[in-house]
Amino acid sequence: MKIAQKYSHLNGEEYLIVHHKKLYKEITDVIRSINADDFKTKISSEKTKMGNSLYSPVDLNKTLDEKFSQKGWGESRYSYYITLNRELMEKSLLMSSKEQKEFLIQHGENNPIFSYNQTDFVKDKIAVEVQFGKYSFVAYDLFVKHMLFYSGGKINLGIEVLATKKMQSQMSSGAAYFEGEVYNVMRQGRNSPPVPLLILGVEP
Repeated sequence: MKIAQKYSHLNGEEYLIVHHKKLYKEITDVIRSINADDFKTKISSEKTKMGNSLYSPVDLNKTLDEKFSQKGWGESRYSYYITLNRELMEKSLLMSSKEQKEFLIQHGENNPIFSYNQTDFVKDKIAVEVQFGKYSFVAYDLFVKHMLFYSGGKINLGIEVLATKKMQSQMSSGAAYFEGEVYNVMRQGRNSPPVPLLILGVEP
C-alpha cells in the first residue's frame, strides 16, 4: 500500500520528523510492505456490490498487527477513575490509577468508577491506530482515545491510518475513509481535538 494523503493536526507530522524520524520511517515502511491486492478476499453480499471481491479489513488488520509487533510496537492500556468533578479530574490526570482512586476517595468520591482505554500500537510515546472499520470507531479514536492517552501523559502524538475514499469504495459499506474523517476534524476548528495528530490515507 502507499500513503496517498496526509493531514497533520497541531504539527503532528512536524513533531515526528524532528523528534522521531526513525520511527516515522518504520511506520511508513510497514504500510508500504503490504500488498493490498492480497487481501481482496471478501466476497460481497450487498445488493450494490453483490459478488464483488472487496478488501478484507480483518485480514488487513491482522497482517498489520503482526508487522508492527515484529518491530517492537505493542498494545498500551491507560487505566483511570471517573469523576464528574472537573477540579478533581484535572488534578488527578497524571496520577497512577491507584493514586487516582485514593485521591478521589479522600476528596469525597466514595465509589469512584474504574475505566480504561487501550490502543493497538505504542512505541516511544507515539500511538498508532489502524482503522479500517466503521466511522464511529475513528471518531472515538480521534476525539476520545488519543486525547485520553495524551492528557494522561502516555503519548505525545496519535497517528490514525485510514483507507482513502478510493480504497474505501472497494470495501463493505460503512467503513470510514480519510477524506471524510479529516473533514470532520477540520470542522471542529484548528485546536480541536487538543492533541497532536497525524492522519494517513492509504490505498493500493
